[in-house]
Amino acid sequence: MVKIAPSLLSADFACLKDEIDKIKAAQWIHYDVMDGHFVPNISFGYSILKDVSKVTDMYLDVHLMISEPSKYIDNFINSNASLIVFHYEAVSKDEIDDLINYVKNQNVDVGIAIKPNTDVEVLLPFLGKLDLVLVMSVEPGFGGQKFNPIAVDKIKKLASLKQDNNYNYLIEVDGGINETTAKLCHQAGVDVLVAGSYIFNSDDYTKAIESLK
Repeated sequence: MVKIAPSLLSADFACLKDEIDKIKAAQWIHYDVMDGHFVPNISFGYSILKDVSKVTDMYLDVHLMISEPSKYIDNFINSNASLIVFHYEAVSKDEIDDLINYVKNQNVDVGIAIKPNTDVEVLLPFLGKLDLVLVMSVEPGFGGQKFNPIAVDKIKKLASLKQDNNYNYLIEVDGGINETTAKLCHQAGVDVLVAGSYIFNSDDYTKAIESLK
């Protein structure tokens, strides 16, 4: 069964606990962190994540769209992240192994995200260690963008590599997910679908979540 991770970026923060209660049909919460540097926009940090963790026992999928993630990872781990996902493009290549090992040694799951123009092949040295690979189907930093079909080919490639090498990572896709694009991702072999506006702009969050499974 594909997991659904509603993106809190699209939630109504004036009544955040109610919003979280209304997405309980999903297994995960996707928490987008943006720094205004790696991506143009700014979202929220680790203090709000800690507050979120106090009102839910859902799996907290923390997507760091930030420069120099190693400087801040401890803050997010200490704020009860279940999974830390950093961007391949945000770190030097010789830092990636150490970063993966550090997060795993804190008993937190770890993943790497790639932008639409980044090839899956860059991840080959790391796939055996990862808990998750996040395929961005839009440019990170903005909600409501149109799904880029290049993501489907990447999901297929990752699914093939996973099967051929007995890897254990989950394949996640984020950006422009709705009932139609979700089906394309299902067929390609996705494990986790991130959806923001499709869920939080709907009249019935549970119905929207179920339509993606």
